[in-house]
Amino acid sequence: MNDNVFRVRLWGVRGSLPVSGVEFQHYGGNTICIEMQCGPHTLLFDAGSGLMPAGQALKADGVSDFNLFFTHCHYDHIVGLPYLPALFDPMASVTIWSGHLAGRMSTRQMIGEFMRPPWFPVEPDICRASINCRDFRSGDVLVPHDNVAIRTGSLNHPGGAIGYRVEWGGRAVALVTDTEHRPGILDPAVLDLIEGTDLFLYDCMYTDDEMHRHVGYGHSSWQQGIRLAKAANAKQVAFIHHSPLRTDSELDAIQRLAEREFAGAFTARDGQVIDV
Repeated sequence: MNDNVFRVRLWGVRGSLPVSGVEFQHYGGNTICIEMQCGPHTLLFDAGSGLMPAGQALKADGVSDFNLFFTHCHYDHIVGLPYLPALFDPMASVTIWSGHLAGRMSTRQMIGEFMRPPWFPVEPDICRASINCRDFRSGDVLVPHDNVAIRTGSLNHPGGAIGYRVEWGGRAVALVTDTEHRPGILDPAVLDLIEGTDLFLYDCMYTDDEMHRHVGYGHSSWQQGIRLAKAANAKQVAFIHHSPLRTDSELDAIQRLAEREFAGAFTARDGQVIDV
């Protein structure tokens, strides 16, 4: 791999529930899993159903040492974890990070809670990889590798969620998913994470017109993503966490509307690769 490449690969961009069918072919149906390659280093964010194809691709590429960061642990963001091939490889090393439950539950406890009977047939002790669990608090700066700095911040979501800003090689990419905005207000925590980014991925579960019917659900809109991008001088905003009801044609329509308002806005899709 080119040691100067900062590459983002999208393995899952759907929210709430994986979907399939003819109406979901272009943008895909896997729930959230985002890969960031910082030169030789591999970072994964969230363990939605997209984690299984991500893990298979990493195995094929010979990657056996990587970090996995959770935004939070609702079903759509954890369902893929037991299907990560590296967990069962005695030669692999996986470091797992979480901070949304700081002071309430450790990362290791969290994994043990959902990867066990009756929710899953076996417990984490079946895993053969070297697994290192790391706990942090919102606001901490994480340094998984030399010269890779990850800033963290709290998002507005039931039960808590963490947003991430990855800085490497003079570039920055942020992941801000599962956060709810208040009409007319730009969240200072989000602005701090996305300020001047080359790219940020943003929760666009709803449209502005739909928001009033989903107050308290913990999600935002593509229009808010554009408002944030303009205010923070971000170069690009990618819409993710698509509603499981949002079809390809509807997402195409959002793409057309969005690019009229902000040239760097686009509707993300499964399998998309972005170099920053």
